[in-house]
Amino acid sequence: MSDSARSSASARKVPSGRLSRLAAFGQLAGGLAGGVVAEGAKRLARGERPQLSDLVLTPANALRVTEQLSRLRGAAMKLGQMLSLDAGDMLPAELTAILARLRDSAHHMPPAQLQKVLNAEWGADWRRRFAHFDPRPLAAASIGQVHRARLPDGRELAIKVQYPGVAASIDADVDNVATLLRLSNLLPASLDIAPLLEEAKRQLHEEADYVREAAQMRHYRDLLADDPRFLVPAPVEELTTTRVLAMDYVAGRPIDTLAEAPQEQRDAMLTALLNLVLHELFVFGYMQTDPNFANYRWQPDSGRLVLLDFGAARPVPAETAAAYRAVLAAGLAEDPQALREAILQVGFVSPTLLERHGERIDAMIAILMAHLSRPGPLDFSDRRFVEDLRRIGRPIAEDRAAWHVPPVQTLLVQRKVSGTALLAVRMRVRVPIRDLAAEAIRTR
Repeated sequence: MSDSARSSASARKVPSGRLSRLAAFGQLAGGLAGGVVAEGAKRLARGERPQLSDLVLTPANALRVTEQLSRLRGAAMKLGQMLSLDAGDMLPAELTAILARLRDSAHHMPPAQLQKVLNAEWGADWRRRFAHFDPRPLAAASIGQVHRARLPDGRELAIKVQYPGVAASIDADVDNVATLLRLSNLLPASLDIAPLLEEAKRQLHEEADYVREAAQMRHYRDLLADDPRFLVPAPVEELTTTRVLAMDYVAGRPIDTLAEAPQEQRDAMLTALLNLVLHELFVFGYMQTDPNFANYRWQPDSGRLVLLDFGAARPVPAETAAAYRAVLAAGLAEDPQALREAILQVGFVSPTLLERHGERIDAMIAILMAHLSRPGPLDFSDRRFVEDLRRIGRPIAEDRAAWHVPPVQTLLVQRKVSGTALLAVRMRVRVPIRDLAAEAIRTR
């Protein structure tokens, strides 16, 4: 974040108490209900008979959600960020743009609240440890905000400070978001999301443990020690606690600015990043599953990518990697029947969905294969096939009786795959994805 951006960023106290957060969710529910009534009245006046889900998923309501989740931060905002990345091409463009604001929220703790947190973690005399500590955050995200500091020996640091109450509010926040989804009728009552919610809680508790994240950071430094394309900061053990993570400050530009770089540089950067995803899945057996764009920076001079935020790093089960290997192998072989069986195995579709919409699934597979089988690098800016997928897939999405929740491990991997692909689309890159995939699945 630039100095000008930081100066205009708004400081808002993070609601840390159970009652204050519950009240915020109540305000959100009330705002959504009011938006539904207003939108419904307008559409009825035009002679339309809208569905409830159509009234909830409006740009105005999406804006209400993003504003409130940005204020709450913590698990509530994290879940909203996941939606903005995972929805991909399935949501209308205007809703995707509004939800994308959650990736760049500027709200941060006011100085008094920051001081209170650091006093609790480091003691009241903590400033004596530093030659300088900038109270203005470099960045503010869902779980914490980042400050720049300098030790007496001149070592430059980045200090991530967790918002108060985040860890204690995770379970309630997840339950409250689930309740909003249920009340809005966006999810059918028959859909069992309980396992997904429990996994979300478990993972968010892991992400709120900065001692664990420091260990994941060290692990990734070891994995990528011999790869000159990537930089991973080193954690500072003596300053790291469960709620504060200290690491080396590594200079770099926000990944969004890569869009202004020459085509060749953009292609090289995203080739490296997509190759990393494939190595995480098939070589390392370990994946940083959060593809939030704020987790990447780049260095124009060195041509290196800086990797940040390892709270969501975790092992990839062998059976999940094997299922993805089958998907890629079938796709590379251009075998639609094998691909149909592979996407069933990995959990993208269910037997019920194939039974009810098999022909449409086959048509969508054919469109994807035709797009991916073109010779030469894959042009991620070519999105002409998306409208055909939307048109064919619309009846599938509307058949709520066929909805199902894929295995949690599949969702985690796909979150990273989809988010990285979305970044490639934004950067308008051309990547030899078939060659990268073929090399990756040959690696055992």
